[in-house]
Amino acid sequence: MTTQHDTHGVLSRLQAVPGIRAARSYRREWLVKDLVAGVVLTTLLVPQGMAYAELAGLPPITGLYTTILCLLGYAVCGPSRILVLGPDSSLGPMIAATVLPLVAADGDPGRAVALASVLAIMVAAIMILASVAKLGFIADLISKPTMIGYMNGLALTILIGQLPKLLGFKVEADSLIGECVGLVEALADGAAVPAAAAVGGCGIVLILVLQRRLPKVPAVLVMVVLAILATAVFDLGEHGVGLVGKLPEGFPPLTIPDVRLADLAPLFGGALGIALVSLADTISNASAFAARTGQEVRGNQEMTGVGVANLAAGLFQGFPVSTSGSRTAVAERAGAKSQLTGVVGASLIVLMLVLAPGLFRNLPQPALAAVVITASLSLADIPGTVRLWRQRRTEFLLSIAAFAGVALLGVLPGIAIAVALSVLNVFRRAWWPYDAVLGQVKGLEGYHDIRSYPQAEQLPGLVIYRFDAPLFFANARTFRDGIRRLARTDPPPSWIVIAAEPMTDVDTTAADVLEELDEALNAEHVHLVFAELKDPVRRKIERYGLTRTIDPRHFFPTVEAAVTAFRLRTGAEWTAAASAERTGERGTGVDPPPLTHEG
Repeated sequence: MTTQHDTHGVLSRLQAVPGIRAARSYRREWLVKDLVAGVVLTTLLVPQGMAYAELAGLPPITGLYTTILCLLGYAVCGPSRILVLGPDSSLGPMIAATVLPLVAADGDPGRAVALASVLAIMVAAIMILASVAKLGFIADLISKPTMIGYMNGLALTILIGQLPKLLGFKVEADSLIGECVGLVEALADGAAVPAAAAVGGCGIVLILVLQRRLPKVPAVLVMVVLAILATAVFDLGEHGVGLVGKLPEGFPPLTIPDVRLADLAPLFGGALGIALVSLADTISNASAFAARTGQEVRGNQEMTGVGVANLAAGLFQGFPVSTSGSRTAVAERAGAKSQLTGVVGASLIVLMLVLAPGLFRNLPQPALAAVVITASLSLADIPGTVRLWRQRRTEFLLSIAAFAGVALLGVLPGIAIAVALSVLNVFRRAWWPYDAVLGQVKGLEGYHDIRSYPQAEQLPGLVIYRFDAPLFFANARTFRDGIRRLARTDPPPSWIVIAAEPMTDVDTTAADVLEELDEALNAEHVHLVFAELKDPVRRKIERYGLTRTIDPRHFFPTVEAAVTAFRLRTGAEWTAAASAERTGERGTGVDPPPLTHEG
């Protein structure tokens, strides 16, 4: 009996694995479409995998190892039907910025691969732990303006970093400015290889033209094939053009990467940044393609799937990966229906490594640079930056600051700056939120901002004030100063009604400020009144003991109820704001009788 129960439990857990669940619901009519899409996808996976490995400062073969294992890992544990994972142009510079400083002393490629593999395992651990803790909301730490700036900076960094390779020489520099200086000096010294520049330049033009004019044609594959043919026809190797060379034969063995203990701390810092960018990419791509296919986005399961993909890559000499919008779009256009597309792609790459490892030996290095540069151009969002300038200058400046952080300080500091700016922007909005004095507008229901409606009428002796944020330690004094300014107007109001619907919280610091404010207003015969305060916030105010000073009768369910109560006490009539200020009228011309309980 226990055995049957245990067996049933194991089967239930297995059926919860996304890959097994997808296999059980697989439709026979999808098979041909998935096979064809897998073949088409492979034509993109191979050159991009090799190119993005070199972008990360690693041997090209590691890009293929990474592609194979991450596709298989995500096929088992990823919830999306068609999302494609792999080496990514946005992660490449981050991997290089983390790994290369640790191998600078000896420049050993094997050590670089081991460090990158540990980095992938760390990213996997972060993603899986974040999934267990349901921390998918962390992807929201980077706002769109700062992400646009970060990606623009990343695109420029990739472009400048790949130009020397495109032109057939190398530049050793630790910063974007250093790379620019080195590039100019090398060009001035005549270091550019004309044949390499021709191959790279033609490769970029060909990819961009085909992507624009014939989007269904695999532009990268066409360029790669033509570049290999050009090597054979024009003997480019003899003209100073670097070639990829023969790739190692066979499938990589399971490898536990061996690194120094001192390397773990800097690797972990890089892993955090990579995990954050990967998470943001994954959630945005999953949301976009789920909307097209009618699926539901499962953020925490996506993190698990990406984590497992990174773990698989890290254990087989790979490096960190993310989802790819471009490769997913290719798979979708080719008719992909399930993760079998990715499995087919991985299987074809394995067959290539086992049966034809020399297939890409004559591929020119400038052609790989062309692949990376065209990918970097897709990262940049110049129209989005222009739109920010036109729509909201503050967010444009945030975008430029994130761009400058990446361009001047580096990729990893850039992502830290992007996150910090996003958080500070949220804090700034809460610190200095929008506030408004409200009035009644003829022909419109409710009460409206008198700045937007100058013709709005007000009740003499009454001010309706809205503060569009929760009250907490950072903005409590801003709220207090706003109320005090209203209380000092001539003539001063009798009631200041707080339209409190936007106040979703009041913390203890704000409660102390409210108590002091109300006591000061009571001494001036000005009463603080709350309308539309949410029940949880009202209970907090009572728990803080604020009803000792604020009259419990001065809490109204709606602004209308507060206005009605004031008019019943004073007989005030609605008057244009300018008229009330000019004549000094206050309702009936006398103050309301003193209250038995100040508030």
